[in-house]
Amino acid sequence: MEAMHKTTLTDLKLLKQGKVRDIYDLGEYLLLVATDRISAFDVIMDQPVPGKGRILSTISKYWFDNTKHIIPNHLVSSDVNDYPEACRQYSDYLEGRSMLVKKCKPLAVEFIVRGYVAGSGWKEYKKSNTVCGIALPQGLLEFSKLPEPVFTPSTKEDTGHDENINYEQYAEILGEATARKLADISIALYNFGADYMNKNVIILADTKFEFGYYNDEIILIDEALTPDSSRFWLKETYKPGTPQMQFDKQILRDYLETLDWDKTPPPPKLPAEVLDNTLSRYNEALNRIKGLQDGKS
Repeated sequence: MEAMHKTTLTDLKLLKQGKVRDIYDLGEYLLLVATDRISAFDVIMDQPVPGKGRILSTISKYWFDNTKHIIPNHLVSSDVNDYPEACRQYSDYLEGRSMLVKKCKPLAVEFIVRGYVAGSGWKEYKKSNTVCGIALPQGLLEFSKLPEPVFTPSTKEDTGHDENINYEQYAEILGEATARKLADISIALYNFGADYMNKNVIILADTKFEFGYYNDEIILIDEALTPDSSRFWLKETYKPGTPQMQFDKQILRDYLETLDWDKTPPPPKLPAEVLDNTLSRYNEALNRIKGLQDGKS
Protein backbone atom coordinates (compact mmCIF):
# COMPACT_ATOMS: atom_id res chain seq x y z
CA MET A 1 0.00 0.00 0.00
CA GLU A 2 1.37 3.40 -0.99
CA ALA A 3 1.79 5.72 1.97
CA MET A 4 0.67 9.35 1.97
CA HIS A 5 2.92 11.59 4.04
CA LYS A 6 1.74 14.84 2.47
CA THR A 7 -1.15 15.65 0.14
CA THR A 8 -0.61 17.35 -3.22
CA LEU A 9 -4.10 18.47 -4.22
CA THR A 10 -2.75 21.37 -6.23
CA ASP A 11 -6.09 22.74 -7.48
CA LEU A 12 -7.51 23.02 -3.95
CA LYS A 13 -6.71 25.72 -1.40
CA LEU A 14 -4.56 24.29 1.38
CA LEU A 15 -5.60 25.98 4.60
CA LYS A 16 -3.48 24.14 7.15
CA GLN A 17 -1.29 21.10 7.67
CA GLY A 18 -1.77 19.56 11.09
CA LYS A 19 0.15 16.76 12.71
CA VAL A 20 -1.85 14.20 10.74
CA ARG A 21 -4.53 15.99 8.71
CA ASP A 22 -4.21 18.33 5.75
CA ILE A 23 -7.10 20.79 5.67
CA TYR A 24 -8.41 22.38 2.48
CA ASP A 25 -10.76 25.35 2.24
CA LEU A 26 -13.66 24.63 -0.13
CA GLY A 27 -15.57 27.79 0.64
CA GLU A 28 -18.65 26.76 2.57
CA TYR A 29 -16.98 23.57 3.80
CA LEU A 30 -13.57 22.20 4.72
CA LEU A 31 -11.97 19.05 3.36
CA LEU A 32 -10.04 17.03 5.95
CA VAL A 33 -7.56 14.54 4.51
CA ALA A 34 -6.04 12.05 6.96
CA THR A 35 -2.49 11.37 5.81
CA ASP A 36 -0.37 8.48 7.03
CA ARG A 37 1.80 10.78 9.13
CA ILE A 38 2.25 9.82 12.75
CA SER A 39 3.34 12.01 15.64
CA ALA A 40 4.55 11.36 19.15
CA PHE A 41 5.29 13.86 21.90
CA ASP A 42 3.87 16.46 19.47
CA VAL A 43 6.63 15.79 16.92
CA ILE A 44 5.76 14.49 13.45
CA MET A 45 7.83 11.49 12.44
CA ASP A 46 9.54 11.54 9.04
CA GLN A 47 8.24 8.09 8.15
CA PRO A 48 4.55 7.43 7.56
CA VAL A 49 2.50 4.40 8.57
CA PRO A 50 0.94 3.17 5.28
CA GLY A 51 -2.86 3.01 5.46
CA LYS A 52 -3.12 4.70 8.84
CA GLY A 53 -5.12 7.65 7.48
CA ARG A 54 -7.85 5.40 6.11
CA ILE A 55 -8.10 3.59 9.43
CA LEU A 56 -8.42 6.86 11.35
CA SER A 57 -11.07 8.19 8.98
CA THR A 58 -13.13 5.01 9.20
CA ILE A 59 -13.02 4.97 13.00
CA SER A 60 -13.86 8.68 13.31
CA LYS A 61 -16.81 8.35 10.94
CA TYR A 62 -18.12 5.45 12.97
CA TRP A 63 -18.09 7.47 16.17
CA PHE A 64 -19.43 10.63 14.55
CA ASP A 65 -22.37 8.58 13.28
CA ASN A 66 -22.99 7.03 16.69
CA THR A 67 -22.54 9.96 19.10
CA LYS A 68 -24.95 12.45 17.56
CA HIS A 69 -27.36 11.80 20.43
CA ILE A 70 -24.77 13.33 22.78
CA ILE A 71 -23.63 16.27 20.65
CA PRO A 72 -23.82 17.19 16.93
CA ASN A 73 -20.59 17.02 14.93
CA HIS A 74 -19.01 18.56 11.87
CA LEU A 75 -19.24 15.60 9.46
CA VAL A 76 -21.15 16.35 6.25
CA SER A 77 -20.06 13.33 4.18
CA SER A 78 -17.18 10.93 3.67
CA ASP A 79 -18.44 9.87 0.23
CA VAL A 80 -16.31 11.50 -2.47
CA ASN A 81 -19.35 11.56 -4.75
CA ASP A 82 -20.88 14.15 -2.39
CA TYR A 83 -17.84 16.43 -2.54
CA PRO A 84 -17.65 19.59 -4.69
CA GLU A 85 -16.71 19.02 -8.31
CA ALA A 86 -13.18 20.36 -7.79
CA CYS A 87 -12.40 17.37 -5.57
CA ARG A 88 -13.44 14.65 -8.00
CA GLN A 89 -10.13 14.52 -9.89
CA TYR A 90 -8.50 13.45 -6.61
CA SER A 91 -10.97 10.66 -5.87
CA ASP A 92 -8.27 7.98 -5.72
CA TYR A 93 -6.40 9.96 -3.05
CA LEU A 94 -9.48 10.99 -1.09
CA GLU A 95 -11.49 7.77 -1.03
CA GLY A 96 -11.53 6.34 2.48
CA ARG A 97 -9.21 8.93 4.01
CA SER A 98 -11.15 12.19 3.82
CA MET A 99 -14.20 13.98 5.17
CA LEU A 100 -16.23 16.95 4.00
CA VAL A 101 -16.97 18.90 7.16
CA LYS A 102 -18.64 22.08 8.34
CA LYS A 103 -16.41 25.10 8.66
CA CYS A 104 -16.15 25.84 12.39
CA LYS A 105 -14.24 28.07 14.76
CA PRO A 106 -12.23 25.65 16.94
CA LEU A 107 -11.97 26.20 20.67
CA ALA A 108 -8.43 26.74 21.93
CA VAL A 109 -8.53 23.77 24.32
CA GLU A 110 -8.14 20.00 24.10
CA PHE A 111 -10.75 18.17 26.13
CA ILE A 112 -9.11 15.14 27.73
CA VAL A 113 -10.87 12.48 29.79
CA ARG A 114 -8.95 9.85 31.74
CA GLY A 115 -10.52 6.69 33.10
CA TYR A 116 -7.19 5.11 34.09
CA VAL A 117 -3.88 6.48 35.34
CA ALA A 118 -1.26 6.26 32.58
CA GLY A 119 1.23 8.30 30.60
CA SER A 120 1.84 11.82 31.86
CA GLY A 121 -0.92 11.28 34.41
CA TRP A 122 1.04 8.43 36.00
CA LYS A 123 4.22 10.52 36.12
CA GLU A 124 2.39 13.28 37.99
CA TYR A 125 0.57 10.82 40.26
CA LYS A 126 3.86 9.29 41.43
CA LYS A 127 5.03 12.73 42.54
CA SER A 128 1.89 14.17 44.11
CA ASN A 129 -1.03 11.70 44.08
CA THR A 130 -2.72 14.04 41.60
CA VAL A 131 -3.46 14.19 37.87
CA CYS A 132 -3.59 17.74 36.49
CA GLY A 133 -4.04 18.91 40.06
CA ILE A 134 -6.98 16.58 40.77
CA ALA A 135 -6.43 14.58 43.96
CA LEU A 136 -6.62 10.80 43.47
CA PRO A 137 -6.69 7.93 45.96
CA GLN A 138 -3.36 6.79 47.36
CA GLY A 139 -1.88 3.44 46.44
CA LEU A 140 -2.84 3.30 42.77
CA LEU A 141 -0.65 1.26 40.46
CA GLU A 142 0.29 2.32 36.95
CA PHE A 143 -2.71 1.62 34.66
CA SER A 144 -5.13 1.44 37.61
CA LYS A 145 -8.75 2.28 36.90
CA LEU A 146 -9.86 5.52 38.52
CA PRO A 147 -12.94 5.58 40.77
CA GLU A 148 -14.59 7.66 38.06
CA PRO A 149 -13.35 9.37 34.88
CA VAL A 150 -11.62 12.73 35.38
CA PHE A 151 -11.62 15.70 33.02
CA THR A 152 -8.11 17.11 32.45
CA PRO A 153 -7.99 19.83 29.77
CA SER A 154 -4.89 21.11 28.02
CA THR A 155 -3.92 23.93 25.74
CA LYS A 156 -3.94 23.24 22.01
CA GLU A 157 -0.73 24.16 20.25
CA ASP A 158 -0.12 23.99 16.49
CA THR A 159 3.59 23.57 17.16
CA GLY A 160 5.39 22.40 20.27
CA HIS A 161 3.90 20.65 23.25
CA ASP A 162 0.36 21.01 24.53
CA GLU A 163 0.30 22.03 28.19
CA ASN A 164 -1.98 20.60 30.88
CA ILE A 165 -4.06 23.27 32.61
CA ASN A 166 -6.20 23.15 35.73
CA TYR A 167 -9.95 23.64 35.73
CA GLU A 168 -9.72 27.28 36.81
CA GLN A 169 -7.45 28.14 33.87
CA TYR A 170 -9.74 26.20 31.54
CA ALA A 171 -12.86 28.01 32.79
CA GLU A 172 -11.11 31.34 32.38
CA ILE A 173 -10.51 30.57 28.70
CA LEU A 174 -14.06 29.46 27.89
CA GLY A 175 -16.24 31.00 30.58
CA GLU A 176 -17.71 28.96 33.44
CA ALA A 177 -21.00 27.95 31.77
CA THR A 178 -19.37 26.73 28.53
CA ALA A 179 -16.54 25.12 30.46
CA ARG A 180 -18.90 23.08 32.65
CA LYS A 181 -21.10 22.09 29.72
CA LEU A 182 -18.19 20.81 27.64
CA ALA A 183 -16.55 19.01 30.56
CA ASP A 184 -19.83 17.14 31.09
CA ILE A 185 -20.18 16.38 27.36
CA SER A 186 -16.58 15.15 27.20
CA ILE A 187 -17.18 12.74 30.06
CA ALA A 188 -20.46 11.59 28.46
CA LEU A 189 -18.64 10.89 25.18
CA TYR A 190 -15.90 9.02 27.03
CA ASN A 191 -18.40 6.91 28.97
CA PHE A 192 -20.35 6.08 25.81
CA GLY A 193 -17.20 5.04 23.97
CA ALA A 194 -15.81 3.10 26.93
CA ASP A 195 -19.05 1.18 27.49
CA TYR A 196 -19.41 0.44 23.79
CA MET A 197 -15.84 -0.76 23.28
CA ASN A 198 -15.95 -2.83 26.44
CA LYS A 199 -18.29 -5.19 24.59
CA ASN A 200 -15.44 -6.00 22.20
CA VAL A 201 -12.86 -6.36 24.99
CA ILE A 202 -11.22 -2.98 24.46
CA ILE A 203 -10.54 -0.74 27.44
CA LEU A 204 -10.69 2.97 26.61
CA ALA A 205 -8.06 4.24 29.03
CA ASP A 206 -8.21 7.89 28.03
CA THR A 207 -9.08 10.08 25.06
CA LYS A 208 -9.24 13.67 23.87
CA PHE A 209 -11.91 15.60 22.01
CA GLU A 210 -12.05 18.91 20.21
CA PHE A 211 -15.03 21.22 19.80
CA GLY A 212 -15.83 24.27 17.70
CA TYR A 213 -18.51 26.84 17.04
CA TYR A 214 -20.78 26.41 14.02
CA ASN A 215 -23.52 29.02 13.64
CA ASP A 216 -23.24 29.83 17.36
CA GLU A 217 -23.64 26.13 18.26
CA ILE A 218 -20.83 24.11 19.80
CA ILE A 219 -20.23 20.83 17.95
CA LEU A 220 -17.70 17.96 18.02
CA ILE A 221 -14.91 18.37 15.44
CA ASP A 222 -11.56 16.93 14.31
CA GLU A 223 -11.53 13.20 15.17
CA ALA A 224 -13.19 10.98 17.73
CA LEU A 225 -12.03 7.96 19.74
CA THR A 226 -9.22 6.93 17.41
CA PRO A 227 -5.84 5.33 18.22
CA ASP A 228 -4.27 8.76 17.63
CA SER A 229 -6.46 10.49 20.19
CA SER A 230 -6.89 7.66 22.72
CA ARG A 231 -5.29 4.82 24.62
CA PHE A 232 -6.90 1.46 23.81
CA TRP A 233 -5.98 -1.64 25.87
CA LEU A 234 -6.94 -5.29 25.54
CA LYS A 235 -9.44 -6.10 28.28
CA GLU A 236 -8.65 -9.83 28.32
CA THR A 237 -5.07 -9.30 29.52
CA TYR A 238 -5.60 -6.13 31.56
CA LYS A 239 -3.82 -6.06 34.91
CA PRO A 240 -2.84 -2.90 36.84
CA GLY A 241 0.88 -2.49 37.42
CA THR A 242 1.94 -4.46 34.35
CA PRO A 243 2.38 -3.38 30.70
CA GLN A 244 -0.83 -3.43 28.69
CA MET A 245 -1.61 -4.88 25.25
CA GLN A 246 -2.32 -1.66 23.39
CA PHE A 247 -4.10 -0.75 20.15
CA ASP A 248 -2.76 2.78 19.83
CA LYS A 249 0.53 4.52 19.11
CA GLN A 250 1.95 3.71 22.54
CA ILE A 251 4.22 1.24 20.74
CA LEU A 252 5.83 4.21 19.06
CA ARG A 253 5.99 6.25 22.27
CA ASP A 254 7.56 3.34 24.16
CA TYR A 255 10.22 2.89 21.48
CA LEU A 256 11.07 6.59 21.48
CA GLU A 257 11.41 6.55 25.27
CA THR A 258 14.29 4.07 24.90
CA LEU A 259 16.28 6.51 22.77
CA ASP A 260 18.54 9.38 23.68
CA TRP A 261 16.18 11.87 22.00
CA ASP A 262 15.01 15.15 23.53
CA LYS A 263 11.52 14.94 21.97
CA THR A 264 12.10 17.90 19.69
CA PRO A 265 12.57 17.92 15.89
CA PRO A 266 14.18 16.34 14.02
CA PRO A 267 12.69 12.96 14.91
CA PRO A 268 14.76 9.78 14.93
CA LYS A 269 14.54 7.23 12.14
CA LEU A 270 12.06 4.49 13.02
CA PRO A 271 12.70 0.77 12.48
CA ALA A 272 10.33 -1.00 10.09
CA GLU A 273 9.26 -3.25 12.95
CA VAL A 274 7.92 -0.29 14.96
CA LEU A 275 5.95 1.00 11.96
CA ASP A 276 4.59 -2.46 11.12
CA ASN A 277 3.56 -3.17 14.72
CA THR A 278 1.87 0.21 15.00
CA LEU A 279 -0.15 -0.41 11.83
CA SER A 280 -1.09 -3.89 13.05
CA ARG A 281 -2.48 -2.48 16.29
CA TYR A 282 -4.41 0.24 14.45
CA ASN A 283 -5.94 -2.42 12.22
CA GLU A 284 -6.88 -4.50 15.23
CA ALA A 285 -8.62 -1.52 16.82
CA LEU A 286 -10.57 -0.91 13.61
CA ASN A 287 -11.59 -4.54 13.30
CA ARG A 288 -12.83 -4.66 16.87
CA ILE A 289 -14.80 -1.43 16.49
CA LYS A 290 -16.29 -2.72 13.23
CA GLY A 291 -17.25 -5.84 15.15
CA LEU A 292 -19.34 -3.64 17.42
CA GLN A 293 -20.90 -2.06 14.37
CA ASP A 294 -21.77 -5.49 13.00
CA GLY A 295 -23.38 -6.49 16.29
CA LYS A 296 -20.72 -9.01 17.26
CA SER A 297 -19.44 -9.46 20.80
